[in-house]
Amino acid sequence: MEVETRYALSGDVHIAYQVVGEGPIDLVFVPAWISHLEALWEEPRVAAFMSGLASFARLILFDRRGSGLSDGSGAIATLDEQLDDVRAVLAATGAERPALLAIMEGCAIATLFAATYPSLVRALVLYAPMARAVRAPGYEWASTAERWTERTRAIVARWGQPQVFAWFAPTVACDQGLQRWMARYQRLSMGPSTAAAHREVIGETDVRRVLPSVQCPTLILHRPASRMINERHARYVAEHVPGARYVRLPGEDAWLFAGPCEIAMGEIQEFLTGTRHPVPADRVLATILFTDIVGSTDLAARHGDASWQALLERHDRVVREHVLRQRGRVVKSTGDGALAIFDGPSRAIFSAIAIRDSVRDLGLDIRAGLHTGECELRGDDIGGLSVHIGARVSALADPGQVIISGTVRDLVVGSPIALADRGEHELRGVPGLWRIYAVRA
Repeated sequence: MEVETRYALSGDVHIAYQVVGEGPIDLVFVPAWISHLEALWEEPRVAAFMSGLASFARLILFDRRGSGLSDGSGAIATLDEQLDDVRAVLAATGAERPALLAIMEGCAIATLFAATYPSLVRALVLYAPMARAVRAPGYEWASTAERWTERTRAIVARWGQPQVFAWFAPTVACDQGLQRWMARYQRLSMGPSTAAAHREVIGETDVRRVLPSVQCPTLILHRPASRMINERHARYVAEHVPGARYVRLPGEDAWLFAGPCEIAMGEIQEFLTGTRHPVPADRVLATILFTDIVGSTDLAARHGDASWQALLERHDRVVREHVLRQRGRVVKSTGDGALAIFDGPSRAIFSAIAIRDSVRDLGLDIRAGLHTGECELRGDDIGGLSVHIGARVSALADPGQVIISGTVRDLVVGSPIALADRGEHELRGVPGLWRIYAVRA
């Protein structure tokens, strides 16, 4: 998409901005500290999300002072200066009472702006907000100052390298093209020393006292399964902004543009306009179940071809029966097992338990593994990284065992399902360590 970049003057600093779309409402996107207006359109995931916003709003984008295409004054901007920059962009674009959409650390700027200028803001949407980033009395779930400093050093040491991105978007960390884009995006946004200075200021920012002063309708979005940002940050903001609506999103990426971002788009559109477009049917969030018959090769040799084939058919009927009973769909038989998907993790677990118990009457023992994530629909088949993760999780199960990924565990909290922690594991071909849980009998 060809988008023109222009400049608004804030004092003697030039702030780069873009305007996309002609919708009936103005929507200002307040970015996190890393941004580059023109490079962001090079990544299809980001471009698709921004185009989606521009389909129902006049979308206004800008690079914050000292980042991307905007001027830097040599020192990291104060909060007051950043509020002035937002006002300069509003004036340059003729935006009257826009909605503000902010992500992660940019939420502090948007929140402060909405509280300071209530007559200028019609609504506020905050994704993964943090009232403060570092631990304080009454805010004990945040990172310690020491941990924040350690993470800053690690980020700076790897600045412009794919590892930084993998922390924020584990489900797409295997996408080498995306990794290269994000590494370049970091380098274009700022240098490592500037990044360290930004992180230092972020660690000192605290907008807790501002939250009760927000007067406009506010939507809080968060992915609780994200390991990078504790859900308590978002809950704290939702509890202290008067009348705020809190929505828990599926997915485990802190990076908004990874995972099932169409769901986030729908929530934003409905909040701002009262309607939403349907989620495209070629990608869905689902709980994936893999089952595998233990010792199938030896069993086939003992039974003989005809008897083994008949036993497999009886096995497949049992699998279909229990999958359908829990509103699931058998995607395919894998020869000595099955692949199925469900619209709820608890139902998927109950189905796995029932299959395991029922096939014992056939003299068979299975292992089963489950993971929840976004799947690509390929006709009657499914694909994508989440399917790959589900297969790797299943391979960790002992005979007769049902095991689940930490993502599934986070989504069944409060259910009667009893779990045993199996510790952290490496999944072949998947970055990072994954915590695994076994379903207790």
